[in-house]
Amino acid sequence: MDLNDGLRAILKDHVSWSKRRLDCFIGLLLALIQSRHMNLTQLAVNFGGQATLKSRYRRLQRFFQTVVFDYDAVAHLIMQLFDFKGQSYYLTLDRTNWKWGKANLNILTLAIAYKGMAVPVYWLVLNKQGNSNQRERIALLQRFIRQFGRHGIQGVLADREFIGDQWWQWLTDHTIPYLIRMKDNQLLTNRRHAGKPVQALFRDLKAGEQRVLRKRQRIGDQWVWLNALKLETNELLVLASNRRLAQAIQVYGQRWQIENLFQCLKGRGFHLEDTRLTRYYRIKKVMALQAIAFCWAHKVGEWKHRAVKSLTIKQHGRPESSLFRYGLDELNNFLLKTVKSADEMLRFWILFLCPPTMIDYDRSRSGKITLRI
Repeated sequence: MDLNDGLRAILKDHVSWSKRRLDCFIGLLLALIQSRHMNLTQLAVNFGGQATLKSRYRRLQRFFQTVVFDYDAVAHLIMQLFDFKGQSYYLTLDRTNWKWGKANLNILTLAIAYKGMAVPVYWLVLNKQGNSNQRERIALLQRFIRQFGRHGIQGVLADREFIGDQWWQWLTDHTIPYLIRMKDNQLLTNRRHAGKPVQALFRDLKAGEQRVLRKRQRIGDQWVWLNALKLETNELLVLASNRRLAQAIQVYGQRWQIENLFQCLKGRGFHLEDTRLTRYYRIKKVMALQAIAFCWAHKVGEWKHRAVKSLTIKQHGRPESSLFRYGLDELNNFLLKTVKSADEMLRFWILFLCPPTMIDYDRSRSGKITLRI
């Protein structure tokens, strides 16, 4: 069994495509790993087969034009890959956007914070410029909850654009904790402090100091707990939550993982902005392809870090590379080999299939893996 056979065996349990379409998706996946560019011209060059370059390019165009994706099935695959089902996790919500010609490409993404790099699960391509609205955020969370329930959600982390009475009330009604940054000039609406900006409650903080207010404050129609930290730049970071959290600032730090994800999908990884596809339903398919490629690279990076060679920690306290980049380089090295052993091929498609709890690692130089069935 070669690598394509292994990937086909995995993916056919999650998507109901014909063999031809499944093979096209696998070819796209391998081409993206090798080229690291989401431009169809670059992908066509690395796409396998004996057809001419023009024919391969046209085949990729037709794939994104006509193939129907089941995004719930993609989400279940991603949740299985990291064994998220039955675990507790923080969800993080943010947008990434760019412009190509007159088209504004704007993607609202729901991801799970995981080992310094958020894992994308659902995304919504906004057919507009600017912020998402409250209805769009609720729709994305509802879709996640319908598939995976809310018992594993420890909280939702989001930046300053994700405020709003309807949105916050919906989270509270569904017993979902949230921790969302606010603008420091947001006005309070309770009787005691009505009309004051929230920064007035923390103006005596010095750089590096933080504070949790003892009583809830009213923002709009919502009563929330407020936490604040004075950054070294003298900027005030104010967090609103429907639960009182003693370590709110530390927990909120995980939100940055979705920014790391976007960097991997864009300039530091697959160069998403290089795509010339602009139709929103095609961009949504592109995100599915990138999400699966990202997960595969991240899992290989985890394996190599655990079983082969641990990442070196630099003097600034951070590893020399992200797990994603570590795995992506290893995958590239593997795919460039002209001769691949059966053990190597088994390793790479098994790592793609199995959640971490099913894999035993051997730290010997052989990097041997076994499955716990």
